[in-house]
Amino acid sequence: MKFIDQIDIRGKKVLLRFDFNVPMDSDLHIVNDARIREGLPSINYALDEDAKVICMSHLGRPGGEIVKSLSLAPVAKRLSRLLGKRVRMAGDCIGDNVKGMINDMEPGDILLLENLRFHPGETSNSDVLARELAGYADVYIDDAFGNAHREHASNVGITRFVKQCGAGFLMKKELNYFSKALENPARPLVAIIGGSKVSGKLEALLNLIKKVDKMIIGGGMAFTFLKAMGYDVGKSIVEENLLDKALEIMKTARELGIKLYFPVDCVVAEKMSADAETKIVPVQEINSHWVGLDIGPATITLFTEALSNAKTIVWNGPMGVFEMDAFGRGTSALAHSVASSYALTIVGGGDTDVAVHKAGETDNISYISTGGGAFLTLLEGKELPAVAALKGHSS
Repeated sequence: MKFIDQIDIRGKKVLLRFDFNVPMDSDLHIVNDARIREGLPSINYALDEDAKVICMSHLGRPGGEIVKSLSLAPVAKRLSRLLGKRVRMAGDCIGDNVKGMINDMEPGDILLLENLRFHPGETSNSDVLARELAGYADVYIDDAFGNAHREHASNVGITRFVKQCGAGFLMKKELNYFSKALENPARPLVAIIGGSKVSGKLEALLNLIKKVDKMIIGGGMAFTFLKAMGYDVGKSIVEENLLDKALEIMKTARELGIKLYFPVDCVVAEKMSADAETKIVPVQEINSHWVGLDIGPATITLFTEALSNAKTIVWNGPMGVFEMDAFGRGTSALAHSVASSYALTIVGGGDTDVAVHKAGETDNISYISTGGGAFLTLLEGKELPAVAALKGHSS
């Protein structure tokens, strides 16, 4: 796979695929522009090479229809401010008007195409859309790691119709950090896996258990494991059909000598509500009518101790319903523990990113991945379709 700095792009039309899927408030103001900022190195490199820079991205899930609130116009405005130069905004991502705007471009100009997902052909990986997008470019660069687990027209299909293809600097950085974490890590390697359901992380658990030295399991998914061990977990979330899989993972860990850590106490409530009465109880004493919603203080101490000698930490998924203050202390405390460790720390997954930011520890994490689904796909030991498409491209 080639990267942008290994391809001659001087003076050429360079079509860059980014993941500018940024959160916005009800007034369509960008709340967090981290994903836009992460694309700047590739854009600036192309500008330094006097390329004609054509950017494209998706935003939200418009379902193949034009949804005004999901226009990329606010992104163009923010991009202009960050770059200190004008970014023209196209009214669509295909069509004669777009072709005209591209034909009028001078070296050093930047154009942002409208939301790719306004066309159903994007998510169905349509050759028709892919071919039209490819027609804009001399060189195609994929820097959208956050979308790399999807097989879409703008990141997989397009590679069949552009002679020169490569990856951008963000894609390179993401893959390099992941390689450091799981392919040749400094040990002990500790994986922290949280979130609500085992089903969403099952393949990652099965893959990671063979690679790590320790694994910490928290969040709602921990209750499936606790139930499998014979505990009464009350009304806590449990996937009954995965109890045997949970036992299988624990058996594999024992056979491989991998240390598994589960909650020893938890914050419980009668219901998942910010104003509900809460209690901290050992996992052996969960009331049959109550629900576990966060890890407790003893578990925080246990997990922190487990991290104390780690050299590499990979974290995906919160420890509780952190969006509610009453159930966010466990995730926040773990964020502080991860941030203050001496390990290479890599965090991935939208919820985990938000939790780390909420805890004020963003600057103290070695690397925060921009991709939730893509990060999880790599944890599962699978190749990303967009990366496979670039690797399979013969320049």
